[in-house]
Amino acid sequence: MHRRTFLSLAGVCCLPATHLWAAPAAAGLSLPSAINKAGRQRMLSQRMAKAWLMLVLGVLPDKAKPLLTQSISLFEQQLGELKSFAPSDEVRAAFQQLEQEWSRFRPLLADLRSDPKAVWTVSEAALTAAQKLTQAYEKAAGTALGRLVNVSGRQRMLSQRMAKAYFFRQMGVNVTQAGEMLDAAVKEFAKAHEELKAAPQNSAHIKEELALVEQQWFFFQNALGMRDAGEQKRAATNVATTSERILEQMNEVVGLYEKSARDVEY
Repeated sequence: MHRRTFLSLAGVCCLPATHLWAAPAAAGLSLPSAINKAGRQRMLSQRMAKAWLMLVLGVLPDKAKPLLTQSISLFEQQLGELKSFAPSDEVRAAFQQLEQEWSRFRPLLADLRSDPKAVWTVSEAALTAAQKLTQAYEKAAGTALGRLVNVSGRQRMLSQRMAKAYFFRQMGVNVTQAGEMLDAAVKEFAKAHEELKAAPQNSAHIKEELALVEQQWFFFQNALGMRDAGEQKRAATNVATTSERILEQMNEVVGLYEKSARDVEY
């Protein structure tokens, strides 16, 4: 099936394979690629929590288990790659904080009996650390395209954060905070999408990919709006699958911005 036809179908297919998000390991990392990878760590902090929640709740468990395993593997791979690229003291300090938070997060993900509130707390701490690292790389780059790599990369994270908040609310854990997190992430995603659409650096290809993101965003909001008790199972499945499709599309956009930034850099 043509990719664009596939992407127009909501809630009817399996979760995409995790390897789609893995950029090849770089010998001699550039700042644009470091922003992308650090931003992907930010996304993975939320995606791993989402996959853990899916397993606990029994939402597509045959898909959630490899998603969690592969996301952990990718996070650790990229942590090793970023460790060797610290162009500033700010980057170095942020990396050390992320490494520390990961040492707390990983054991929780390995056990479905972990306290959900601990998973909430540590996934938030890992996100904060990854955000600081991404911003430190963007600051070191100091370019408009570097910012677009960061902003578009944050959209990947928000696709997972919205799903994470949704599943925490479904579980009945930190319900008020989860609702607030979901509402804030929805508003941030919508605002950033408009910023990206208006970016003067956009190529025709980037504009096309952002239009596909908009299609999936429509489906995702529909899934979030399914409130009837009889629709909850289907809504949860749609949230899981559509959050992955938004992630896939945004990954395309980030890659295009990164390539543009590298072309300018060199």
